Amino acid sequence: MEEQPIIVKRKKKVAAGHHGGSWKVAFADFATAMMAFFLVLWLTATATPEQKLAVEGYFKDPVGFTEGGSPNPVDLEGSASVVNESAQDLERSDIQIEDQVVEELAETLEQRQMEELFQELQERIEQSETLQEFKDQLLIDITSEGLRIQIVDRSQRPMFDSGRAELKYYSQDILFELAKPLGAVTNKLSITGHTDATPFGGRPGYTNWELSADRANTARRALVAGGVGAGQIARVVGLSDSVLFDKDDPTAPVNRRISIIVLNKKTAEGIQSNAGQSDEPLIDLTAPTEAEQEEAMESLEQGDWMQEREEPAEGELNW
Repeated sequence: MEEQPIIVKRKKKVAAGHHGGSWKVAFADFATAMMAFFLVLWLTATATPEQKLAVEGYFKDPVGFTEGGSPNPVDLEGSASVVNESAQDLERSDIQIEDQVVEELAETLEQRQMEELFQELQERIEQSETLQEFKDQLLIDITSEGLRIQIVDRSQRPMFDSGRAELKYYSQDILFELAKPLGAVTNKLSITGHTDATPFGGRPGYTNWELSADRANTARRALVAGGVGAGQIARVVGLSDSVLFDKDDPTAPVNRRISIIVLNKKTAEGIQSNAGQSDEPLIDLTAPTEAEQEEAMESLEQGDWMQEREEPAEGELNW
């Protein structure tokens, strides 16, 4: 009988492995989720119906929700508000500028506008055949009052006939050409008439003062006809020979001129304030006295005011 081999089976015992700390992470996640869950339950229990409606609208349309009516679905009287915080940030970022600085900036901007108008007038003179022909009679500069355009007389080429306030045809063309750019600005205009020192002897009582004022008013009518707004005129003045262009030669033709000033804001406001009504008490010297009132009543009762008055004789003045 053959001997069978002996087979020995050995079982190796392996000890159970160590689980580590992964269960702690899972437990922490579970605890956080439960805390968040109970927090949501507490918030929904204490929220008002309007706040619940806001939450519902937010979850329906998170980007552009309209039903909730608030960017903070649940406001616990202390939560961050995006709108409020943004407004506060804007307020904190505002730059406070003093009034004096604002005025200086406005004057600088207005000065730049005057310089741009100066360049525009120069270009128009170069491009216009009418102004090009008479450019030696145009003087343009910037003064403390604004941009000044002076149209002066030249020998054998006056703006007006001697002693008259009617414009020459070419002088009217010059004013029409200048009215186009001047009518495009919003600034007020000042028009001043000047004469030379030669006394006017045309008719009694009519001097260079009346002549310069009439010529300035004639220039005003031409500018308005050329496109300048009637309300744009702030001042029309006649200065006679009180402000000579050529002081060394008071009778020089260049002293006979029309000055047009595009007024800056400060000068225009000064004209308005100086000519406006004052709050200070005034003494009215035009009010009639009691004696004058009684005399007027007697004249009215007697009918003297209906009598025709004699016409003044030739050469007499009727003021």
